[in-house]
Amino acid sequence: MAKVAGKAYDINLLKRIFTYIKPYKRIFAWSITLTIALAIVSPLRPLLIQFTLDKYILTDDKPGLTSMTLLMLFLLVLQAVIQYYHTFLTNKLGQSTIRDLRINVFNHISTLKLRFFDKTPIGQLITRTVSDLETIADIFSEGLIVIAGDILQLITLLAVMLYIDWQLTLIVLLPMPLLVFASYVFKEAIKSAFQEVRSQVGHLNTFLQEHITGMNITQYFARENQEMHKFKQINAKHRDANIRSNWYYSIFFPVVEIISALSLGLLVWYGSKSIIDHDTSPGVIIAFIMYINMMFRPIRELADKFNTLQMGMVGADRVFTILDTHDEEENSGSFATGKLDGAISFENVWFAYNENNWVLKDISFTVEPGQTLALVGATGAGKSSVINILNRFYEIGKGSVKIDGLDIRDYELGYLRSQIATVIQDVFLFSDSIANNITLNNPAISRDQLIKAATEAGAADFINRLPEGFDYNVMERGATLSAGQAQLISFIRALVYNPKILVLDEATSSVDTETELLIQQTLQKLMKGRTSIVIAHRLSTIQNADKIIVLDQGEIKEMGSHQQLLQHNGYYKRLFDLQFNSSGIEKTTFG
Repeated sequence: MAKVAGKAYDINLLKRIFTYIKPYKRIFAWSITLTIALAIVSPLRPLLIQFTLDKYILTDDKPGLTSMTLLMLFLLVLQAVIQYYHTFLTNKLGQSTIRDLRINVFNHISTLKLRFFDKTPIGQLITRTVSDLETIADIFSEGLIVIAGDILQLITLLAVMLYIDWQLTLIVLLPMPLLVFASYVFKEAIKSAFQEVRSQVGHLNTFLQEHITGMNITQYFARENQEMHKFKQINAKHRDANIRSNWYYSIFFPVVEIISALSLGLLVWYGSKSIIDHDTSPGVIIAFIMYINMMFRPIRELADKFNTLQMGMVGADRVFTILDTHDEEENSGSFATGKLDGAISFENVWFAYNENNWVLKDISFTVEPGQTLALVGATGAGKSSVINILNRFYEIGKGSVKIDGLDIRDYELGYLRSQIATVIQDVFLFSDSIANNITLNNPAISRDQLIKAATEAGAADFINRLPEGFDYNVMERGATLSAGQAQLISFIRALVYNPKILVLDEATSSVDTETELLIQQTLQKLMKGRTSIVIAHRLSTIQNADKIIVLDQGEIKEMGSHQQLLQHNGYYKRLFDLQFNSSGIEKTTFG
C-alpha cells in the first residue's frame, strides 16, 4: 500500500492516463470550454441580484426590476444548460476512455503466460478490470476537470468579491485558514481509508470468485458454515473500511458548516456596521451571503474531489501495473505457412515451473507424422507438462522442441496453436450455444462443417435431441449438460478446426462407459492422418499406440509399443498388472 500512496499524484501517471483521451480530443476540449464558462457565469447571478436590489428595488423602479428578473431567469437557464452538457460530456469522456482502456487490459491479460495466472488470483484481475477502471472514469467526471472548474470558480469569485469590497472580502476570509487545515487533515485521513476500502474490495472479489466457482467442493464436504464464517470476517473488514471512511466525512462536513457559519457571522457583523455607517449597501451584503455559500460549497467538496482524483490515480496505478507486466507470451517466430506434416521431436528437454525445480528432466523422443504417442505415468509424472510445452504455454529451460524439424519458437504463435487441437480432462464451456462453444465464434467455420464434425464424433444425435439443437444454451460451465456430453462437445471443438496434431489429455477420464465406447469407436478414424498424443490413465485406451512413453518424476523410464513394454517386464508391466487381472480384464485405474 505504501507504493500506491506514493504514486497518488504522480504526474507521469496522469500523463499516461491522458494519452487515452487522444481519440476524444473534441469532447475534452468542449469539457474544458464548458468548465471555464461555468466559472464565469456562476458569479454573475449574485452580482445581478446586488445590482437589482440597490438600483431598482430600493428605488422602486418596477420596469427595471422586470428587466433584471428576466435577465436573471435567462442566466439561470443558461447556467443549467451549460451544467447539463458539462456533466454529460465529462461522464462521456470518462466512460469512453475506460472503455478503450478496459479493452487494452483484457487484450493484454489474454497475452500473458499461464504462469502469470498461476500466481495471480482471478478475483484480483476482475477488480482491476472492473472497479479499478471505474475509478479512472471518475478522474474525468468527478475529479480533475471538476476540481479545475471549482478552483477557477473560486478565483473568479474572489476577484469579483475583492472588486466589490476588498475590506469585506478580507473579513469574510478570516476563518479560511481553519478550513484549509481541516481539509488537509481530512484529505490525509480519507486517503488511507479509501486505500483500505479498495484493498478490501479486492479481497472480497477474490473470495467470492473462488468460492462460487468451487461451491460444489464446499457442499461435498459440508463446509458451508466454516466458509460462511470466513466470508463474514472478510465482509466485516470491508464494512469497517467503509464505515471508517464515512466517519471522516461525518466529522469533516459539520466542521466545514461551522467554519462557513463563522464566516457568515463575521459578514453580518461587519456588514451591518458598514450599512449603518453608509460604507456599503444592502445589495452588497446579500451578494456576499450568496458568494459565501458558493465559495464554501466547492471548498467543502474539494477535499472529497481530490480524494476521488487520488483514488482514480490509485486505480490507474494498479491497472497500469497489469499493463506493465512483461510476461507476455513470446511470439518471436514468423513462420506461418501451409499445413504441418506433424513430426514432433523433444531433444534433451528440461522444464521447470519454478526455477531449478525440474518437472521434466532430459526428455528426448520423436513422433513421426501420423503416428500416435501415448504418455502414461502416475499423477505428477510430467505428462501434462509435455502438452503445455508443445503448445508453448510455458517455455523450456534447456533443450529444444521441434515440429517438422523447425523449433516451435520459430513458428508464429497463433499459427502453431491452430495446428494443434487439445482435448483436456477439465472441460470448460462458456455460457453460450453449443454451436458457439464448438466454433468459439469463428465465422470461418460453417454450420455444415460443424454438423459434419459432430456426426463424426457420434454426438449429433444427442445434440439434436436438445430443445434447440446446436443453438441450445449450455449455461455457465455447461451446467445443463452431463460430464460426458460436455466432453463430447470439447472433442468436436478440437476436430472442427481440422488440426494436424491431435492431443487427448485424459479426454475420456470424465465420461461414462457408454460415452467412452462411443468416442473410442471414432478415434481410429479421426486420428488417421494426424499425429496424435494421448495421455491416459486407462491402459486399455492406448494399447494400439505406435509408441508408449512411461514417465516417472519427470524422467522417461521406458519407451516402446504395448507388446514390447509388456515383454520388458518393467515399470509398464507393473502398471498393467495393477489394472488388469490374469485374464486381461480391466479391474482398476491408477492416477
